[in-house]
Amino acid sequence: MTRFSTLLTRMGAAILLGSMLVLAGCHRGSAKDEVRTSDMKSQFDAVVQAYKNGQFIVDGAVLSALDTGSHFAYLKDTGRLPKTVLLEPSDDSKIRKQHLQYMARLQLDYGFTVYYDDGGTLKKISVVDTKARELEDYKAPVKTEAPPPQQHM
Repeated sequence: MTRFSTLLTRMGAAILLGSMLVLAGCHRGSAKDEVRTSDMKSQFDAVVQAYKNGQFIVDGAVLSALDTGSHFAYLKDTGRLPKTVLLEPSDDSKIRKQHLQYMARLQLDYGFTVYYDDGGTLKKISVVDTKARELEDYKAPVKTEAPPPQQHM
């Protein structure tokens, strides 16, 4: 009877060890798949920042989505089109859905790959998952002045 309990103990220990190895194998690569944006920023050919109202900051200038597309068209014509682009938030705006949709359109039109900063980690914009949006020119909101008050007599 002593032999039987020793066999069960060893089998239980082997099963426990095997299950720990399986769980450790599943968890092992999760931390390595995430890449810090600050570590990889120099690896990109171009860096674009998201700005207010669907605009972008490209090389220090605030451009509408349409103008950003024109900028990349110029780079394509001159043979300097980037292969990878990093979209990051600016001091004035975070990355919004509208920015991702515009960048998905640019990715389709010009064939480069766009990554964006999502809370300090990099994510690739998928043109399948992100609905590409037609590029638009920026139109400032129209401010209307209130009519002067009418005087009653």
